[in-house]
Amino acid sequence: MYIRGEGKSTFCDGTIDLGKHDDTSDETMNAKSKQKVKDKARRKSKKDSQLVLRLDKEERDAFVDLCKDLDTSAAREIRRFIREFMKEHAED
Repeated sequence: MYIRGEGKSTFCDGTIDLGKHDDTSDETMNAKSKQKVKDKARRKSKKDSQLVLRLDKEERDAFVDLCKDLDTSAAREIRRFIREFMKEHAED
């Protein structure tokens, strides 16, 4: 049991709750919980390794610019190349 007054609630044990008690806050909490689940799943699938390449600056810049023109990223295209290359050369 609690007593409501001036934007805060006082419970019988003397504790005070300053939060809002309406449907909007429940919806916000549900949205936050769902976002936390999505963030956790995203972190699990996050890449955790790097491949360092040494390239000619002009060639690298041209590749990055082309990727931008094609609305993609250099990293995405390199990952795609690696996946396709590995499929092509996989032992049956």
